[in-house]
Amino acid sequence: MPARRERLLSVPLVVAAMSAVLAAAARCGGGDYDPLATAAARAGHAGNPEASIPPMCYASTAGGANGCWTCHTIGIGPNTLADHDLQREYSFSDAARRNPWTNQLEDLSAVAARTSDAEILEYIREDNYAPLRRALAARPDYPGYVPDLDLEAGLDDEGFARDGSGFRAVRYKPFPGSFWPTNGSAGDVFIRLPAAFRADASGAPSREVYKLNLALLEAAIASPSPLPPRVGEAGPVGAPAGREVEPVSELLAGFDLDGDGALEPAVTRVLRLPARYAGAAAGVALRAWIYPRGAELLHSVRYLDPDRPALLSARMKELRYARKVDEPDDWAIARAYEREAQEKEEGQPPFHAGGPEVGLRNAFGWQIQGFIEDEQGRLRLQTAEEHRACMGCHGAVGVAVDHTFSLARKVPGAAGWRHQDLRGMPDVPQAPDVPQAGHAEPEVLTYLRRAGGADDYRGNAEMLARFFPGGALDEAEVRRGAPGGDRDLAYLVAPSRERALLLDKAYRALVRAQRFEAGRDVTLGPATGVLRVVEGESTGLGEAQRVYLDGRAHLAW
Repeated sequence: MPARRERLLSVPLVVAAMSAVLAAAARCGGGDYDPLATAAARAGHAGNPEASIPPMCYASTAGGANGCWTCHTIGIGPNTLADHDLQREYSFSDAARRNPWTNQLEDLSAVAARTSDAEILEYIREDNYAPLRRALAARPDYPGYVPDLDLEAGLDDEGFARDGSGFRAVRYKPFPGSFWPTNGSAGDVFIRLPAAFRADASGAPSREVYKLNLALLEAAIASPSPLPPRVGEAGPVGAPAGREVEPVSELLAGFDLDGDGALEPAVTRVLRLPARYAGAAAGVALRAWIYPRGAELLHSVRYLDPDRPALLSARMKELRYARKVDEPDDWAIARAYEREAQEKEEGQPPFHAGGPEVGLRNAFGWQIQGFIEDEQGRLRLQTAEEHRACMGCHGAVGVAVDHTFSLARKVPGAAGWRHQDLRGMPDVPQAPDVPQAGHAEPEVLTYLRRAGGADDYRGNAEMLARFFPGGALDEAEVRRGAPGGDRDLAYLVAPSRERALLLDKAYRALVRAQRFEAGRDVTLGPATGVLRVVEGESTGLGEAQRVYLDGRAHLAW
């Protein structure tokens, strides 16, 4: 009898273990997993026509707290948009004056506290990317992007995907404010150029040609000033001396990239740009601050795993994909900005061609598609309304470089062709908090000064306690993460273990609710810096003389 009782008592334990395995399998793509079902079910649902206005635009400025300068500034090059007036006024339609992002108004601290650390760690360490790949590969009727980067195969020492897909990792400095890990998420970026950019003149695959073309693109996108095409032609006064790149061959380029009068097998600085790319892409024009047609960017948004050096969890919150399907000329770009301004003046919500199954297209040639977690944590195709929320930052914004951010903020040279990591390394002297282009002070320090906190809402209590003791900014402490200091960028913008797990738990509550039309930001503590309704036009920043025209995506490495 005792032995029989022992066996019976073990049954619940076995059942519990099996349930955990089955639950994990279901979350990761088992059972009736259809990543297209939600978007199909919501087809025809109008939703919020102004979903492209991001939550940060509903921040209260308190008469002088300005986080708006990071996005709304004076455009450069083909980006002729000067939208710095949005620092001065809430330029919203009547329909958009009530804040639709109600998730950010809810304090999720109590909800988060009900989940154990062990439970959330188990959840964020499950892979939901590979199941998405398998599910979409089994759908020949699906016309959109099927993720073809094999993350399990990993990256080689130069950041190239080992699967032969052509993707390469980009290590970059996160955009300031809401995109810092301390405010909820970590992320990584991969880039791929079309096959012609990866082949030599005969059409044979060539890693060296590919590296050269990526270096040329890096110099074209990430240089704060346009690089002159001819020897002796000066760039703008005070412009940095070209762009540091990984070692590339001028012999393959057939062009004197560093301007020393000789063609060399390995140079690490580009001071001049040729008119065209190299190898089989020699017929493609190289344009400053413009990606070539066919360029692809793959970006994952992840939970914070405090036990992983780069904070990147296995589980993805979102997977975002962008492809440059058209390359409009400078006239077409200028005309698109004019149309956007005219539509806004007439009170028309932004229009984007396309749909969830193929992605939405902006007026500048980019087609963007996104996936987000379903209630079980499996990645699903975003709805049309959820896609529109992606278009605000990748549409008409003054600071963007060809409507993107990451490559313009890449760590220069070979050290920037690595998987994302904010920590300082011996081969990355640039890992500390460097200034934006044209600035004298480090970027994080500048943001904290101007915004009055570590996010647009001044709601990050941990950062306020760390860097604003007694309510005043401790600049000496912030400078520890700047060049010459004893700490790195991760010290400045990474959360504590406790905060990271609380943010993970709070976001998990949003996933269960599946109310992403109400936002994807989580709040720990009262949402005191968020406007529920925009009553007037003025932000108060003009009156406080706190408007800045110097926001740049580029950095002074």
